Amino acid sequence: MRIFDLVTRLVKLVGSAAVCAVVIGVPAPDVQAQEKCDPAATPTKYPSLKGKTISMGQSPTSPPYAFIEPPSEEHTGFDTDMARELFKCLGLKFEIKAGKWSGLLPALIAGQTDIMWSNLFYTPPRAEQVDFVTYRINATSGLVQKGNPKKVSALEDVCGLRATGGLGTVEEAAFREQSKKCEAAGKKPVEILQHQENTAGIRLLATDRADVQLLDTGASGFMVKKMPNELEIAFTTKTQFKVAVGINKNLPELRQAIFDAMKILQANGTQKQLMEKYGIDPELQIPTEILTK
Repeated sequence: MRIFDLVTRLVKLVGSAAVCAVVIGVPAPDVQAQEKCDPAATPTKYPSLKGKTISMGQSPTSPPYAFIEPPSEEHTGFDTDMARELFKCLGLKFEIKAGKWSGLLPALIAGQTDIMWSNLFYTPPRAEQVDFVTYRINATSGLVQKGNPKKVSALEDVCGLRATGGLGTVEEAAFREQSKKCEAAGKKPVEILQHQENTAGIRLLATDRADVQLLDTGASGFMVKKMPNELEIAFTTKTQFKVAVGINKNLPELRQAIFDAMKILQANGTQKQLMEKYGIDPELQIPTEILTK
């Protein structure tokens, strides 16, 4: 099956990158950002960051946010490019530590990484363990097989269907909440299947083991563009979930530095330019803020 082969190839590529760490050098800031970005001031303004290489957890299986585009073995995508621009603005080097999405947050909490930049949603429970710098809100889509055989047009239509959501994600929680509503209305509950990576969820659709996958709209659009004969979007819902960089709570100066640089990237248009580059609606950008609980 074409979609199965495509997904399998993606998974193999991810597997080859899952244990590597890449230190990325920092070039001089571009002319546009030079007036406000001041890398030379970072050691004085944030003394604990002097000479520090920031370790960043990221899963390269979430296009268009972070992925590997053959034949290159380097991470690319909106989140990766935003990180490059932000740390260029600060004059800092950063190191990508790749892994499965479900393991990135525990690694951050344990101090194995300094930040997580991988399409992470802010929630109050998460903020009890890590700090957040937000920069956009999310829209979620229901991804189905081409032709929408189960005629899904809204989240309410998934009663009795097989639904897949990422382990520990808000999408999985949305399915669980909807399943309760289904039962309360006397309908069949949702059969919820968990996956650790988006590509694994798509494979469940491809092999007819799932009927619908809840996925970030940007990611859904990317996958449909890549596989127009196999997938389609059944519905889209704009949410109020805030997407953020997660920062270890023991690094308050890094949190402040990321917040300050994020304001610059929003003010000079860098964030919206990158959103447009990767097919993400620029209207989903929101003013950055620090959330610690």
